[in-house]
Amino acid sequence: MAWRYLVALGSNRRVNRFGAPPRVLRAAAVAMADAGLDVLALSPVIASAPLGPSRRRYANAVAEIETALDPPALLRVLNRIEDDFGRLRRGRPWSERSLDCDIVAWSGGSWGASDLVIPHPEFRKREFVLAPAATIAPRWRDPHTGLSMTHLASRLTRPRPRP
Repeated sequence: MAWRYLVALGSNRRVNRFGAPPRVLRAAAVAMADAGLDVLALSPVIASAPLGPSRRRYANAVAEIETALDPPALLRVLNRIEDDFGRLRRGRPWSERSLDCDIVAWSGGSWGASDLVIPHPEFRKREFVLAPAATIAPRWRDPHTGLSMTHLASRLTRPRPRP
């Protein structure tokens, strides 16, 4: 059986082999394909402000992939790709990184384990995930709310009346 996944990609550090963060994300999509994942779509790359202590802006994108791997096996593949791109897993959390790959959603609905929760617990609050996701998977639904990626993105960005 083949599963579909939305994988959020982020980078705010140059990788010598690939160049600036936007190029790192495009190279990561190629690395996913080279690892046997079927990359169905890659969103446009957007820029976003960092969360946490990092000062550098991030390049962000979302890839839609298909694979027979279950979520833990896919996470292992993505972690190997991050490692190949020079990802360091020590130091302060949320510091700058060469590549970050997060499983945001999968066609199997929800997954909960100590090291992996799908859908990603914070994705509904992150425009840098929802805006790219809505461009490549507008009708993909959040299994907890039933809302599409487009609807979730619009909830974050719509103007709100002043109090």
